[in-house]
Amino acid sequence: MKPLDVVAIGNALVDVLSHAQDSFLEGHRIPKGSMSLIDATMAEKLYATMGPAVQISGGSAANSIAGIASLGGKAGFIGKVSNDQLGDIFRHDITSLGVEFDTKSSRGGKPTGRCLVFVTPDAQRTMQTFLGSAGDVSPDDIDPDFIKRAQVTYLEGYLWDTPEAKKAYVKAAEIAHNAHRKTALTLSDKFCVDRHRETFVELVHGHIDILFANENEIIALYQARNFDEAVEAVRGKCDIAVLTRSEKGAVVVTPKDTVSVKAHPVRKVVDTTGAGDLFAAGFLFGLTHGKSHAECGRIAAICAAEVISHVGARPEQSLWALLGMKNSK
Repeated sequence: MKPLDVVAIGNALVDVLSHAQDSFLEGHRIPKGSMSLIDATMAEKLYATMGPAVQISGGSAANSIAGIASLGGKAGFIGKVSNDQLGDIFRHDITSLGVEFDTKSSRGGKPTGRCLVFVTPDAQRTMQTFLGSAGDVSPDDIDPDFIKRAQVTYLEGYLWDTPEAKKAYVKAAEIAHNAHRKTALTLSDKFCVDRHRETFVELVHGHIDILFANENEIIALYQARNFDEAVEAVRGKCDIAVLTRSEKGAVVVTPKDTVSVKAHPVRKVVDTTGAGDLFAAGFLFGLTHGKSHAECGRIAAICAAEVISHVGARPEQSLWALLGMKNSK
């Protein structure tokens, strides 16, 4: 069995992206910049009222895996879709990238999950997610041999909303560590952190080697007064904490060091959807290929810059070729 760089576990969703005004969000009482879970009825209501939309396979961890594949990495994915049209779209899209995706389709009657993404004129994205079958990931979906093949098992914070997924994450982390492999987690969203702060802290401190979070998420996790205080709160709680700060770049925090990463210049920010996902992809690709933390951060910044320059959370050009133009081969 061939080795893998990263196996990710997360929500298998199809993103439905549309441009919207702030007034649309206000009218539907949707907190701008948030990710909220909705039921099927609300999903249908919002879909009926949103503007022209583009459907693109998504899901936070799946976007990261797509980025790793675009960089030339070897990747796998664990997530649930149903036997329906959106499920077929998701499975085709991710496997066409060369990603291993063998999770059995859900047969519980739930349709494939979708995320309605509203992009406002300031390029901020607000997400309303109907999990559908995506939330059905359980310990039975965790193949020990699959986890053992990967240098890093990457977990998506959004999926922590479902009880069975929590068990699946702990199972995967224990398998990875028993095989002397690494685990990584993205906190995903401040509102997600607010919902699960206590159990997230337990997960990070007990099972995670590499943590990804943005400024708001890490402050929320430790209820810190500011970013600097949050940096010191997370230091030493895991091997590496990668903390992003949008146009301010990022910092890589280890027990002994702090490495600053500059944001990569972007001609125009079109849509911030997927910025954190692709930053994680670049960093994990670099890490699993023996790069320094500074170089991992540089690769990550280039990947994030590519994805925010267009609509959609997956790269539109080969990230490997993009890095090649930057003399990073």
